[in-house]
Amino acid sequence: MVRLRLDLAYDGTDFSGWARQPERRTVQGEIEEALGKVLRIPDPPALTVAGRTDAGVHARGQVAHVDVDSGVLSALDSRHRRAEPLPGPETAEGVAVRLPVLGRRLTGVLPPDVRVHGVTVAPEGFDARFSAVSRRYAYRVCDAPGGVDPLRRHEVVWYGRPLDLGRLNEAARTLLGEHDFAAFCKKREGATTIRELQRLDWVREGDVLVATVVADAFCHSMVRALIGALLPVGEGRLPVDWPGGVLARAVRDSGVRVAPAHGLCLEEVRYPEPGELARRARETRRVRTLSR
Repeated sequence: MVRLRLDLAYDGTDFSGWARQPERRTVQGEIEEALGKVLRIPDPPALTVAGRTDAGVHARGQVAHVDVDSGVLSALDSRHRRAEPLPGPETAEGVAVRLPVLGRRLTGVLPPDVRVHGVTVAPEGFDARFSAVSRRYAYRVCDAPGGVDPLRRHEVVWYGRPLDLGRLNEAARTLLGEHDFAAFCKKREGATTIRELQRLDWVREGDVLVATVVADAFCHSMVRALIGALLPVGEGRLPVDWPGGVLARAVRDSGVRVAPAHGLCLEEVRYPEPGELARRARETRRVRTLSR
């Protein structure tokens, strides 16, 4: 088996999220179906992704991995012998994996709202989900009285009241660090809601305010709930210490409204050096508790 890393981008507008679901169009479903066609296998291999995005959420820097039989890759290679091999590890049979062929073939069969813009042989120990050290999201909000530029309506949320950049950033600072983010997450049985929020800040780009949110990992709906807690502070309706108080109580607050999905985009997933990949994956799999 050969583990491949896939670097992905997609417009989430017409998808029911990342994860494959019966009778629904999903990113995972589209890519796995495309892999099956290109590799000519009836049961395409399952993808493991760095972060499952919800319906309507976009990605510019998503990462997934897939384990493919080396014989299947050799068969693809033999059908396209004129392709140049990508320098890197060889398969168990010693056949160089000609990955540019796979990337081009995927582009030819995938719909235009999802793209695999990189296919590489993954280093030993690589796991797209568990080896990651951080995920970076951006959330985009427009507070212009006339609304969002119609050409950006699928990626920018309109907020009907003026937002104060200073108040947004002052409130955001109260959320940084390692905490139990139960107040901003949908709990899953057996899963922890302890996360390390490494960065949360806002910048204004004309009529659009962009929040950058970085953490070692995120639980379900966490980014959109954090944004939903900050926006009423930005308009002056709630005090700047209110989001921090919600965090400290560690229970869902009715005042926290989850922000719309289409303003959110996964921009980047970061990984350690190759020699640290397996160790990082082992650490991530352990259920965390707060140190204090």
